[in-house]
Amino acid sequence: MTAEDLSVALPEIVLALYAMGALLYGVYGGKDKVAPLLVWVTAAVLGVAAVWIGINGQGADTAFNGSFVSDGFARFAKVVILVSAAAILLMSEGYMARRDLLRFEFPILITLASVGMMTMVSAGDLIVLYMGLELQSLSLYVVAALRRDSEKSTEAGLKYFILGALASGFLLYGASLVYGYAGTTLFAGIVEVTRAEDLSLGLLLGLVFLITGLAFKVSAVPFHMWTPDVYEGAPTPVTAFFATAPKVAAMALFARVVHDAFGGAVGDWQQILALLSVLSMFVGAVAAIGQRNIKRLMAYSSIAHMGFALMGLAAGTAFGVQAMLVYMAIYVTMNVGTFAFILSMERDGSPVTDIASLNMYSKTDPMRALAVMILMFSLAGVPPLVGFFGKYYVLLAAVEAGLTWLAVAGVVASVIGAFYYLRIIYFMYFGQEGEALDRAANPVLWGFLMVSAAAMVLGVVNLFGVEGAAAAAAASLVN
Repeated sequence: MTAEDLSVALPEIVLALYAMGALLYGVYGGKDKVAPLLVWVTAAVLGVAAVWIGINGQGADTAFNGSFVSDGFARFAKVVILVSAAAILLMSEGYMARRDLLRFEFPILITLASVGMMTMVSAGDLIVLYMGLELQSLSLYVVAALRRDSEKSTEAGLKYFILGALASGFLLYGASLVYGYAGTTLFAGIVEVTRAEDLSLGLLLGLVFLITGLAFKVSAVPFHMWTPDVYEGAPTPVTAFFATAPKVAAMALFARVVHDAFGGAVGDWQQILALLSVLSMFVGAVAAIGQRNIKRLMAYSSIAHMGFALMGLAAGTAFGVQAMLVYMAIYVTMNVGTFAFILSMERDGSPVTDIASLNMYSKTDPMRALAVMILMFSLAGVPPLVGFFGKYYVLLAAVEAGLTWLAVAGVVASVIGAFYYLRIIYFMYFGQEGEALDRAANPVLWGFLMVSAAAMVLGVVNLFGVEGAAAAAAASLVN
């Protein structure tokens, strides 16, 4: 280990040290009394780290003998992860405090999960990949069960833990097979083996097991079974976090593994990803139709959206990776705004998750209703909103890669999925009048909702430069 190695991994080291310092401060400084302060400070630290990574990175650097990679691709993913984590923390403070859920450990666990995610997207080695994945997962298992007096929250944490452990077992078994047949755990060494010869049966089995473990993390069908229950049972701010940063990290790690380690075997993994993509799009779209709980609806929505992101990855090209990154950045922005609204859904001070409670919401709060309508149209991929361009990019990547059938399936799934987004709009503007929701008073939630909705409209001009940044990031990954 040298000073150069440490400098490459400096953002992760600083955040890990901050998490340990915050833990000591929380334990000796009054525990839950300092939780609100820790939330705001942690959000600021994550935001500063995002800016630091965004403006200081040039070229590609490796550390620890190639097992840790800091390139344009990793930096793009890290910025999206850190910004979304900071946003969710700011959104969660008021909600958690009002329900006596704001523990000082919460922002610390979010920080440690973020460090794990940053390590995942910079992994250049199967062992580093697993370290990052487990640091993220162990933190998320705890926050899923944060509401200790709720059976649903405890169930959510337990289900996530058991199924997560199973997925980790698949991933480890796949890694051991890859190591056995490739003779190395370094991605740079594995890709040399895959380019030099056809994949042996053992190496192919290892790849399949690796993809299985990663598919669980992105909620791809048929490894999605944990998602609806965990989304519903976890506290809503935790659900919002699950729907944003970890999805970006897992998709980025997926791209890192298939291109950096198995870039010489595109034909072998392309068909697997295409199958995962089409199953996720259709199962997510169809299953969401019957949902009445908005958190479960968003769970199936995320499954369908991960199917679209996987379509870009299945293309196996640099443009496909670019399309996936653009899609994930837009997806996170839409979800931050949507969950800002879900967090504000209350009646007599109690949280409400039934979508029927939105009946004639446009009369109660027309401004919020308009913002939610924009977000729903964008999630459905209705032009000319930004969400449409996310889907356009991945569909174009699939067509250019010769996967026209997958693009056609994506269009059909998108049309089916539009139903449940449009139903929410129908309830808000044309539903039967009933007991109205409270007028939300949290300015932070209002701000995130409005900024997200505005971004869906204003971003049609140039996507705020995300397209160019994603192209540069993809070029650094796919040579």
